[in-house]
Amino acid sequence: MSPDLEGHGGDHAAAVARAHGVETMFTLSGAHVFPLYDAAVKGAARMRLIDVRHEQTAVFAAEATGKLLRHPGLAVLTAGPGVTNGVSAVTQAYFAGSPLVVLGGRAPNARWGTGSLQELDQPPLLSTVTKLSETARTLNRVGPLVDEAFGTARASHRGPAFVDVPMDELFGRATLPSPSPPTVVRLEPDSEAQAEIAALLAGAQRPLLVLGTDVWADHAEEAALRLVDEVGIPVITNGMGRGVVPGGHLLLVTKARGTAVGTCDLAIVVGTPLDFRLGYGRFGGRDGAPAARVVHVADSPGQVSAHAELAASVSGDLTACLDGILSALPSRPDTDAWVRGLREEATAAAQRDATLLAADTDPIHPARIYGELLPRLADDSVVIGDGGDFVSFAGKFVEPKRPGQWLDPGPYGCLGAGLGAAVAARVARPASQVVLLLGDGAAGLSLMDLDTLVRHELPVVIVVGNNSAWGLEKGPMQLLYGYDVAADLAPGTRYDLVATALGAGGELVTDPRELGPALDRAFASGVPYLVNVLTDVTAAYPRGTTGI
Repeated sequence: MSPDLEGHGGDHAAAVARAHGVETMFTLSGAHVFPLYDAAVKGAARMRLIDVRHEQTAVFAAEATGKLLRHPGLAVLTAGPGVTNGVSAVTQAYFAGSPLVVLGGRAPNARWGTGSLQELDQPPLLSTVTKLSETARTLNRVGPLVDEAFGTARASHRGPAFVDVPMDELFGRATLPSPSPPTVVRLEPDSEAQAEIAALLAGAQRPLLVLGTDVWADHAEEAALRLVDEVGIPVITNGMGRGVVPGGHLLLVTKARGTAVGTCDLAIVVGTPLDFRLGYGRFGGRDGAPAARVVHVADSPGQVSAHAELAASVSGDLTACLDGILSALPSRPDTDAWVRGLREEATAAAQRDATLLAADTDPIHPARIYGELLPRLADDSVVIGDGGDFVSFAGKFVEPKRPGQWLDPGPYGCLGAGLGAAVAARVARPASQVVLLLGDGAAGLSLMDLDTLVRHELPVVIVVGNNSAWGLEKGPMQLLYGYDVAADLAPGTRYDLVATALGAGGELVTDPRELGPALDRAFASGVPYLVNVLTDVTAAYPRGTTGI
């Protein structure tokens, strides 16, 4: 910290945020945090202020900002229920490894213990789902602790940090040192571990590379694509690893995922945990194939799997990890036959998909929505998934052309994140298409924040897959018990009329032939626009894992 800054606590906190690259503050109004608003609109460290209709949306927006821009997003929450309303979104950031800072209001020090409004000791509530959760108890601690929060949130492995400030300290004024630009520390990988992985790769006959969110978050997308192209190794992706190998690339074998995962002899997993999405780290073993050797490459030592049986592992800066493996490779493995077989299977799967994408059924098959949407997506579009079955179809059909263009809740699976992510994406990528794919169940958790899009003039195309059910639960409960309860929603709910009542555009689609024209109107509208599509509740996504 150097030259001095005179101001209230909000000025000192905002100055730190600006030094860390923050340009937008997401919030819902509360008196405990007024000085932070004053700093945003009148102070020396001004930034855009976007107010929402539910605190979870503010945090989901800040979390998505961190994912898209790869530095911490900022949410400001008033004391008590403002903070507790944001806890699920903070938890999503924790599981997804999203850089995020949440600043909370807090009852004043001078009244602590007397029962003042919304008096709650908040840091203990967030300590298990943050990298840092503390109170700046005095004004002169505000700047340094907020700076520590940002540094902690952006350091590998990334995640959320929380700081609350007593109201009387936040309103207080002082002359204190100004913040200095942040420093980013890169973790150097172990060269012997890289050489060991390179030797395993050279000796493999059926290697598979799995790329996850941290490849994008750690700025390693170029190194990852370099490894793919120079080695000729087939790839599957998840999370924000989607698009690192662009859709249509001959080595992207998502549509042959089952065979790739089940019959590979070496799996190199980079930048994603070995959780339920990856069979808890079990590869191979299908159709008589032996179990595969598994390598885990992570951005920090604490992210290396402790439960899976690993043949090797390395951690550190992911660009250095991947380039080190490539440079240590003694010879390129012969993958031609392996890749050819996977490509043939992927091509056959694409041909089968074409039938679903063009389905002309009544009610509408959810896949038909993607059949109409995919040709209309620009290469730089940001696609957001918030839902169960409907968004699972998106994961099957949408293959981004570039990295950093796919947002979903990640391994925590928290519905309701979509509207916040849409707000963030429109702010972060003002020239790109932004498309929110919203299940009708998820819509009930956040649709009121269409008002936020309208008030802040943030055009987003929202497609609701409306099957009038919690589809992810309805089918499995019927399978288990022969009946279902608490799984049905009101039939044909007019979410489009909710949108128009809030000042957005909207329309209902019940005929598959009207999907394309409706999407064209949505993209051309220049306003938030909701296309409400009534879909077939019996068209369940063929799920291979329950997450348990």
